Amino acid sequence: MLEPEEVLLLMQACNPATFTGVRHRALIAVLYRTGLRIHEALTLLPRCVDERRGLLRVDYGKGGRSRVVGMDPGAWAELRRWQDLRAQRGLGVQSPLFCTQHGHPISDAYIRRLLPRLALQAGIPRRVHAHALRHTHAAELRFEGLDIGLIAKQLGHASIATTARYLDHIAPLSVVEAMRRRQWDCSIDLGLIERGQRNVRLETVERLAKALRVQPAELMPTVRIAGRA
Repeated sequence: MLEPEEVLLLMQACNPATFTGVRHRALIAVLYRTGLRIHEALTLLPRCVDERRGLLRVDYGKGGRSRVVGMDPGAWAELRRWQDLRAQRGLGVQSPLFCTQHGHPISDAYIRRLLPRLALQAGIPRRVHAHALRHTHAAELRFEGLDIGLIAKQLGHASIATTARYLDHIAPLSVVEAMRRRQWDCSIDLGLIERGQRNVRLETVERLAKALRVQPAELMPTVRIAGRA
Protein backbone atom coordinates (compact mmCIF):
# COMPACT_ATOMS: atom_id res chain seq x y z
CA MET A 1 0.00 0.00 0.00
CA LEU A 2 0.99 3.59 -0.62
CA GLU A 3 0.14 6.71 1.32
CA PRO A 4 -1.88 9.37 -0.61
CA GLU A 5 1.12 11.70 -0.38
CA GLU A 6 3.31 9.07 -2.01
CA VAL A 7 0.89 8.73 -4.92
CA LEU A 8 1.06 12.50 -5.44
CA LEU A 9 4.86 12.37 -5.34
CA LEU A 10 4.74 9.62 -7.94
CA MET A 11 2.58 11.79 -10.20
CA GLN A 12 4.77 14.85 -9.64
CA ALA A 13 7.76 12.86 -10.87
CA CYS A 14 6.07 12.81 -14.31
CA ASN A 15 7.01 15.80 -16.45
CA PRO A 16 3.74 17.63 -17.27
CA ALA A 17 5.39 19.37 -20.21
CA THR A 18 5.90 16.15 -22.18
CA PHE A 19 3.59 13.74 -23.97
CA THR A 20 4.68 10.78 -21.87
CA GLY A 21 4.57 12.78 -18.65
CA VAL A 22 0.93 13.78 -19.14
CA ARG A 23 0.08 10.20 -20.13
CA HIS A 24 1.81 8.72 -17.11
CA ARG A 25 0.13 11.12 -14.68
CA ALA A 26 -3.27 10.21 -16.10
CA LEU A 27 -2.53 6.49 -15.99
CA ILE A 28 -1.40 6.63 -12.35
CA ALA A 29 -4.52 8.63 -11.45
CA VAL A 30 -6.78 6.07 -13.13
CA LEU A 31 -5.03 3.11 -11.51
CA TYR A 32 -5.15 4.73 -8.07
CA ARG A 33 -8.73 6.04 -8.19
CA THR A 34 -10.37 3.03 -9.86
CA GLY A 35 -8.31 0.06 -8.65
CA LEU A 36 -8.04 -1.34 -12.17
CA ARG A 37 -5.50 -4.02 -12.90
CA ILE A 38 -2.71 -2.77 -15.15
CA HIS A 39 -3.85 -4.91 -18.09
CA GLU A 40 -7.42 -3.61 -17.70
CA ALA A 41 -6.25 0.00 -17.80
CA LEU A 42 -3.97 -0.51 -20.80
CA THR A 43 -6.69 -2.20 -22.86
CA LEU A 44 -9.23 0.59 -22.33
CA LEU A 45 -10.43 2.21 -25.54
CA PRO A 46 -11.68 5.81 -25.86
CA ARG A 47 -15.25 4.50 -26.26
CA CYS A 48 -14.98 2.93 -22.78
CA VAL A 49 -14.79 6.35 -21.17
CA ASP A 50 -17.93 8.25 -20.13
CA GLU A 51 -17.05 11.28 -18.02
CA ARG A 52 -20.62 12.61 -18.01
CA ARG A 53 -21.76 9.51 -16.16
CA GLY A 54 -18.49 9.19 -14.25
CA LEU A 55 -17.69 5.66 -15.41
CA LEU A 56 -15.19 3.51 -17.24
CA ARG A 57 -16.22 0.27 -18.93
CA VAL A 58 -13.76 -2.59 -18.61
CA ASP A 59 -14.21 -4.95 -21.56
CA TYR A 60 -11.28 -7.25 -20.85
CA GLY A 61 -11.32 -7.97 -17.13
CA LYS A 62 -9.83 -10.99 -15.39
CA GLY A 63 -11.47 -14.24 -16.46
CA GLY A 64 -12.98 -12.54 -19.49
CA ARG A 65 -15.50 -10.69 -17.32
CA SER A 66 -16.55 -7.15 -18.21
CA ARG A 67 -17.66 -4.55 -15.66
CA VAL A 68 -18.25 -0.86 -15.10
CA VAL A 69 -16.25 1.12 -12.54
CA GLY A 70 -16.69 4.61 -11.15
CA MET A 71 -14.10 7.38 -10.86
CA ASP A 72 -14.00 10.65 -8.91
CA PRO A 73 -13.75 14.18 -10.40
CA GLY A 74 -10.09 14.63 -9.43
CA ALA A 75 -9.03 11.65 -11.50
CA TRP A 76 -11.27 12.75 -14.36
CA ALA A 77 -9.43 16.09 -14.44
CA GLU A 78 -6.09 14.29 -14.92
CA LEU A 79 -7.55 11.99 -17.56
CA ARG A 80 -9.13 14.91 -19.40
CA ARG A 81 -5.73 16.59 -19.80
CA TRP A 82 -4.40 13.42 -21.38
CA GLN A 83 -7.45 13.07 -23.63
CA ASP A 84 -7.02 16.66 -24.85
CA LEU A 85 -3.34 16.10 -25.64
CA ARG A 86 -4.15 12.79 -27.28
CA ALA A 87 -6.70 14.50 -29.54
CA GLN A 88 -4.24 17.28 -30.41
CA ARG A 89 -1.79 14.64 -31.63
CA GLY A 90 -4.46 13.19 -33.89
CA LEU A 91 -4.61 9.82 -32.18
CA GLY A 92 -7.78 8.02 -33.25
CA VAL A 93 -10.48 6.13 -31.41
CA GLN A 94 -9.11 2.81 -32.64
CA SER A 95 -5.95 3.21 -30.59
CA PRO A 96 -5.97 2.31 -26.89
CA LEU A 97 -6.82 5.13 -24.51
CA PHE A 98 -3.26 4.96 -23.14
CA CYS A 99 -1.03 4.60 -26.17
CA THR A 100 2.32 5.64 -27.63
CA GLN A 101 2.82 8.77 -29.71
CA HIS A 102 2.14 6.63 -32.78
CA GLY A 103 -1.06 5.13 -31.36
CA HIS A 104 0.44 1.77 -30.48
CA PRO A 105 -0.45 -0.16 -27.31
CA ILE A 106 1.71 0.09 -24.20
CA SER A 107 2.90 -3.17 -22.67
CA ASP A 108 2.39 -4.19 -19.04
CA ALA A 109 6.14 -4.72 -18.77
CA TYR A 110 6.81 -1.10 -19.72
CA ILE A 111 4.66 0.16 -16.83
CA ARG A 112 6.22 -2.33 -14.42
CA ARG A 113 9.63 -0.83 -15.26
CA LEU A 114 8.32 2.73 -15.22
CA LEU A 115 6.77 2.85 -11.74
CA PRO A 116 9.91 1.86 -9.76
CA ARG A 117 11.89 4.42 -11.75
CA LEU A 118 9.38 7.17 -10.95
CA ALA A 119 9.38 6.12 -7.29
CA LEU A 120 13.17 6.46 -7.21
CA GLN A 121 12.93 9.95 -8.72
CA ALA A 122 10.24 10.89 -6.22
CA GLY A 123 12.29 9.67 -3.26
CA ILE A 124 9.76 7.00 -2.24
CA PRO A 125 11.74 4.41 -0.24
CA ARG A 126 9.37 1.48 -0.66
CA ARG A 127 8.79 -0.80 -3.65
CA VAL A 128 6.17 0.65 -5.99
CA HIS A 129 4.27 -1.43 -8.54
CA ALA A 130 0.94 -1.14 -10.36
CA HIS A 131 -0.82 -3.53 -8.00
CA ALA A 132 0.18 -1.33 -5.05
CA LEU A 133 -2.11 1.35 -6.48
CA ARG A 134 -4.93 -1.21 -6.65
CA HIS A 135 -4.22 -2.26 -3.05
CA THR A 136 -4.28 1.36 -1.92
CA HIS A 137 -7.58 2.01 -3.67
CA ALA A 138 -9.22 -1.02 -2.05
CA ALA A 139 -7.92 -0.23 1.43
CA GLU A 140 -9.04 3.41 1.23
CA LEU A 141 -12.55 2.39 0.17
CA ARG A 142 -12.75 0.08 3.18
CA PHE A 143 -11.41 2.73 5.56
CA GLU A 144 -14.03 5.13 4.20
CA GLY A 145 -16.71 2.63 5.20
CA LEU A 146 -17.81 1.50 1.74
CA ASP A 147 -19.81 -1.73 1.70
CA ILE A 148 -17.65 -4.75 0.87
CA GLY A 149 -20.09 -5.79 -1.87
CA LEU A 150 -19.51 -2.50 -3.70
CA ILE A 151 -15.75 -2.84 -3.27
CA ALA A 152 -15.97 -6.32 -4.82
CA LYS A 153 -17.79 -4.93 -7.86
CA GLN A 154 -15.31 -2.08 -8.28
CA LEU A 155 -12.34 -4.47 -8.10
CA GLY A 156 -13.94 -7.06 -10.36
CA HIS A 157 -13.91 -9.91 -7.85
CA ALA A 158 -16.22 -12.81 -8.56
CA SER A 159 -17.25 -13.14 -4.90
CA ILE A 160 -17.31 -11.09 -1.72
CA ALA A 161 -15.27 -13.81 -0.02
CA THR A 162 -12.40 -13.05 -2.39
CA THR A 163 -12.62 -9.36 -1.51
CA ALA A 164 -12.67 -10.14 2.22
CA ARG A 165 -9.47 -12.19 1.91
CA TYR A 166 -7.95 -9.49 -0.29
CA LEU A 167 -8.67 -6.73 2.24
CA ASP A 168 -7.50 -8.86 5.14
CA HIS A 169 -4.19 -9.34 3.34
CA ILE A 170 -3.57 -5.70 2.42
CA ALA A 171 -5.14 -4.02 5.46
CA PRO A 172 -4.85 -6.43 8.41
CA LEU A 173 -5.11 -3.61 10.96
CA SER A 174 -8.49 -2.36 9.70
CA VAL A 175 -10.35 -4.45 12.28
CA VAL A 176 -8.17 -3.06 15.07
CA GLU A 177 -8.78 0.50 13.90
CA ALA A 178 -12.53 -0.10 13.68
CA MET A 179 -12.60 -1.41 17.24
CA ARG A 180 -10.57 1.55 18.48
CA ARG A 181 -13.12 3.98 17.02
CA ARG A 182 -16.01 2.44 19.00
CA GLN A 183 -17.35 4.40 21.98
CA TRP A 184 -18.23 3.00 25.39
CA ASP A 185 -18.98 4.90 28.59
CA CYS A 186 -18.07 2.72 31.57
CA SER A 187 -18.18 5.50 34.17
CA ILE A 188 -21.88 5.01 35.00
CA ASP A 189 -22.64 3.37 38.35
CA LEU A 190 -25.16 0.71 37.41
CA GLY A 191 -25.70 -0.03 41.10
CA LEU A 192 -27.70 3.15 41.61
CA ILE A 193 -31.01 1.40 41.07
CA GLU A 194 -29.97 -1.85 42.74
CA ARG A 195 -28.96 0.03 45.91
CA GLY A 196 -32.27 1.88 45.92
CA GLN A 197 -30.77 5.33 45.38
CA ARG A 198 -33.85 6.85 43.86
CA ASN A 199 -32.76 10.50 43.83
CA VAL A 200 -30.86 10.63 40.51
CA ARG A 201 -30.09 13.57 38.20
CA LEU A 202 -31.73 13.60 34.75
CA GLU A 203 -28.35 13.47 32.94
CA THR A 204 -27.45 10.32 34.86
CA VAL A 205 -30.75 8.67 33.91
CA GLU A 206 -30.12 9.46 30.26
CA ARG A 207 -26.58 8.05 30.40
CA LEU A 208 -27.81 4.99 32.27
CA ALA A 209 -30.56 4.40 29.70
CA LYS A 210 -28.03 4.67 26.88
CA ALA A 211 -25.74 2.14 28.57
CA LEU A 212 -28.63 -0.28 29.07
CA ARG A 213 -29.96 0.40 25.55
CA VAL A 214 -33.41 1.37 26.80
CA GLN A 215 -35.45 4.55 26.64
CA PRO A 216 -35.07 6.95 29.63
CA ALA A 217 -38.83 6.71 30.23
CA GLU A 218 -38.45 3.02 31.02
CA LEU A 219 -36.32 3.93 34.05
CA MET A 220 -38.56 6.74 35.28
CA PRO A 221 -40.77 4.51 37.51
CA THR A 222 -37.61 3.23 39.19
CA VAL A 223 -35.82 6.49 39.93
CA ARG A 224 -36.88 9.97 40.99
CA ILE A 225 -35.30 12.82 39.03
CA ALA A 226 -33.52 15.28 41.31
CA GLY A 227 -35.00 18.76 41.20
CA ARG A 228 -38.45 17.57 40.04
CA ALA A 229 -41.53 17.61 42.24
